[in-house]
Amino acid sequence: MSTANNPELHLTHLDEQGNAKMVDVGDKDVTSREAVARGHVSVQPETLRLIKEGLMKKGDVLTIAQLAGIMGAKKTSELIPLCHPLPLDRVDVELELDEAESRINITATTKTTARTGVEMEAMTAVSVAALTLYDMCKSVDRGMRIEAVRLVKKSGGRSGDINLE
Repeated sequence: MSTANNPELHLTHLDEQGNAKMVDVGDKDVTSREAVARGHVSVQPETLRLIKEGLMKKGDVLTIAQLAGIMGAKKTSELIPLCHPLPLDRVDVELELDEAESRINITATTKTTARTGVEMEAMTAVSVAALTLYDMCKSVDRGMRIEAVRLVKKSGGRSGDINLE
C-alpha cells in the first residue's frame, strides 16, 4: 500500500522534501509507556548444554548478555540516529533456555514516563543481548542464528495499546 495515497500512512522521520528529521514530540502529553520485544538465538544442542552447565570459556553467558541488553536499551538514542533520548524507568531482559527448540529466548521490557514510546529501546535490548550471546559462543558454534527480533506489545501514548502476540 502506497503512503502517498493514504495520509495516515506517512513516514514521520521524513519531511515534505524527503529529508530525515527528528519527530517533534514537544506537544505530546507525558504519559507512562511500556514496550515488550522478543527474539531468540538458535544454537546447536551442545552449545545450549555448555551454557546451561556454565562451561563456556568466556564466563556466565546469560548474565553478561542480560547486562548487555540493559546497557543497549540505555544507549538506543546513540545508536539509532533519530531516536529521542529517554529517561528509562525500567529495563528488564530475560533469557530462557529452550531445549526443545535448541535456542535462547530473549524478552525485553522497557518502561518510561515521557512524550514518546520505548519500542526501539526494547528491540535494541533484545538485539544487543542476542549479539552478546553470539559473541560469547561463536568459538564453539559458528552456525548460530539471531532470529525473530520484533515488538510484541506496547502501551501508552496516542496510538494506545498494541498487542502483536
